[in-house]
Amino acid sequence: MKIALLPNLTRQNAAEVTKNICLFLENSNVEIMFEKKMKGVFSDRYAYLDDAQLFSSCDIVVAVGGDGSIIHAAKKAYKYSKAILGINAGGLAFMAGLEKHETELLSRLVQGDYSTDRRMLLEMQIFDADGSMFAEESCCVNDIVIARGKMIKLVRLNVSCDGNRINEYYADGIIVSTPTGTTAYSLSAGGPVVDPRIESIVLTPICTHSLFSRSIIFDSESEICVSVPEDEKDEICVSVDGEDSIVIKPSSRVVIKKSADYADFIRIKNDSFIDVLNSKLAQRRV
Repeated sequence: MKIALLPNLTRQNAAEVTKNICLFLENSNVEIMFEKKMKGVFSDRYAYLDDAQLFSSCDIVVAVGGDGSIIHAAKKAYKYSKAILGINAGGLAFMAGLEKHETELLSRLVQGDYSTDRRMLLEMQIFDADGSMFAEESCCVNDIVIARGKMIKLVRLNVSCDGNRINEYYADGIIVSTPTGTTAYSLSAGGPVVDPRIESIVLTPICTHSLFSRSIIFDSESEICVSVPEDEKDEICVSVDGEDSIVIKPSSRVVIKKSADYADFIRIKNDSFIDVLNSKLAQRRV
């Protein structure tokens, strides 16, 4: 078996956790591979490859870090149809299949004793006022956030679904999330938690100036369009999975729909979605 290890070394425990993983996998006769940028950080016994070689030749991708690290790795792995296992070296990490102290459970991975969860993805296109597309993203694992930029002011955003008007939101912004993303920013904004097995698109307004604006759950085949009014003077930005934002102009349209692709996440333990949810959220109860 060949495993591509993608640690996020900005996490406090990631280097130590990664070394423990390497020791375990070596003893299991697994070939370990890293990205080229990791050369010199870990042992010369391992292979250090560019992305194309790494992801095309590995059997499984293992990401070490928090949810952001796992999402970043998943965005690379899905292009090569590789399943990914997240190992938590940070805080909550809803998407992690193992915790940092559960290295011994990697024996099940080596033996093939695991299942995979297919996670729905979103894709996005941004159109200018003249209808020309100037930005797109084919893989959103968690959410797409459309919100105010530098100014601390409310913005107006018009939302439609399949061409039918939904609402004009006067808010800090809106979140359009996958079921996976409902335990992330959307949850903090008061959105519902959706079991990832239920394919859907969830729209959650952020601090909306209304008594009656709530999240809306759309069918997964819906096409959501968020339009910026032509007279909007404040800077509005779009960010996918918390990555660098794109500034959009008045009269622009952000079109969001389900991607044809999926990301496969490895599940080693038998915990249900509710088990994981209760366990993770219990860490934040006071």
